[in-house]
Amino acid sequence: MTDLVIETTGLRKEFRDRRGRRRVAVAGLDLAVPSGGVHGFLGPNGSGKTTTIRMLLGLARATRGSMRLFDTEVPRRLPAVIDRIGAVVESPKFSPTFTGRQNLQLLARSLGTPTSRVDAAIETVSLTGRDGDRYKSYSLGMKQRLAIAATLLKDPSLLILDEPTNGLDPAGIREIRDTIRDLSESGVTVLLSSHILAEVQQVCTSATIIGNGRMLASGTVEDLLRSGASSFRIGISDPDAAVQVLSEAGFTSTRTGEAVEVETERPGSDVARALAARDLWVDSLVPVRQDLESFFLDLTASDTLGHAPADHPQVGS
Repeated sequence: MTDLVIETTGLRKEFRDRRGRRRVAVAGLDLAVPSGGVHGFLGPNGSGKTTTIRMLLGLARATRGSMRLFDTEVPRRLPAVIDRIGAVVESPKFSPTFTGRQNLQLLARSLGTPTSRVDAAIETVSLTGRDGDRYKSYSLGMKQRLAIAATLLKDPSLLILDEPTNGLDPAGIREIRDTIRDLSESGVTVLLSSHILAEVQQVCTSATIIGNGRMLASGTVEDLLRSGASSFRIGISDPDAAVQVLSEAGFTSTRTGEAVEVETERPGSDVARALAARDLWVDSLVPVRQDLESFFLDLTASDTLGHAPADHPQVGS
């Protein structure tokens, strides 16, 4: 069994709103993050991602449930493992008139960290050559990379990033993505909280999707995509007739330009056979791979309607 760096069981967080009504931010969440790689922690805004992270780091108290980091109970024994964890949860406070390097040196001294770690952190986040610039001149992407560099001063085994690409332009998003990939390849386990699925899919090896404070799906990215709805794109001479025939045969299909797209869990041979039975012959039949964003949107839409698919909560092992 794969070692887990993060494990929660039945994690729940309740709070009172301004009118004194009880609200549930996290509802019985079971989260398992394996050691190594990048684990996406995905969900719509307000789904409970940040609240969960704050509870893991001892910044918020759980109503009930259990949490373990590196197989150590937290928050009771958090001091025993905190030096192995780096986190960027809120906007870090750096001196705007200091250079990036000066800010890191100041932080290193306060942590009692060797100054050699500053050089290594700057290189890891690709700020070499810009570390002598004042912080106030940095772009938002550079500020985020400096924040990540600050967490690396402790040489953590686990890095927790909460929406690190919020507000970034495409270039900034790519820089953060490359930094995360490099960290993962160096052996750091990364928990990446985000709602930008197209970016997440490019770096994550596994993921947990939550909605309304509860888990909707979890597993490797490959297994999650494999568990989603399958579809085929069909090239055929009479697409309108094909849609009609497929509808009569119990398939869901739509015309897209000169092609027909069919959503089904059945094999493509069944689609071709249904058409051939009516003398409609396919020119091409190509499986359409679902991306993580489509899977996420289907899953969270079902959850919003109150009927998340029963076979989604756990995918793979």
